[in-house]
Amino acid sequence: MTKLSVNINKIATLRNARGGDFPNILQFAKDIESFGANGITVHPRPDERHIKYSDVYELSQTVKTEFNIEGNPNRKFIDLVLSVKPTQVTLVPDADDTITSNKGWDTKNNLEFLKDIISEFKIKGIRTSVFVDPLTEMVEYAKLTGANRVELYTENYASMFLKDKSNAISPYILAAKTASDLNIGVNAGHDLNLENLKFFNQNIPELLEVSIGHALITESLYNGLKKTIKMYIDRLNK
Repeated sequence: MTKLSVNINKIATLRNARGGDFPNILQFAKDIESFGANGITVHPRPDERHIKYSDVYELSQTVKTEFNIEGNPNRKFIDLVLSVKPTQVTLVPDADDTITSNKGWDTKNNLEFLKDIISEFKIKGIRTSVFVDPLTEMVEYAKLTGANRVELYTENYASMFLKDKSNAISPYILAAKTASDLNIGVNAGHDLNLENLKFFNQNIPELLEVSIGHALITESLYNGLKKTIKMYIDRLNK
């Protein structure tokens, strides 16, 4: 089964809207794991507008499943990851002023930069993943960085899904096949939801893990968190 890692940034956003510690991030992480999720994802940004750096340290002592930290690898982020030593670090090229991640790495032009950073993480035994668009060239150069995995950026798939699901999925099939041929693992994330996830999972047999936050938390407002996580897990059973 493809693993489900739940991004809890939106829980932190809700907490920060009022200050204090309600909802409690640590308790939510524990509950999400108890409801069957395979991991917890966080994406701390420099302005700490949702997940704070202090949250990451506390979560590292709480999460019992896989812990995935996403972010743009500035020095502060790199030092955080090296200190926490999560299961996985996912490198994302998001600018400080972006609302959310909006593109994958140009792994060709950033090859040496990524190689240097990834080597630091691998020395500490941290699994590394590089966020990329579904382009075979970007996957090929991601392999050269030394990364263990790529995370396919799925916004284009999600936006095209209702119009033409076959065309929406086709570049992802090719990118995943390229990754498999190169012996690099495949993750995916961004705008995947209960409506489009099953089709994606069925057509990407190489898929190891999805990271989902915004849609899952939004859908939980209607269905409840426990039920929604179960619905996601059902869709990830190939």
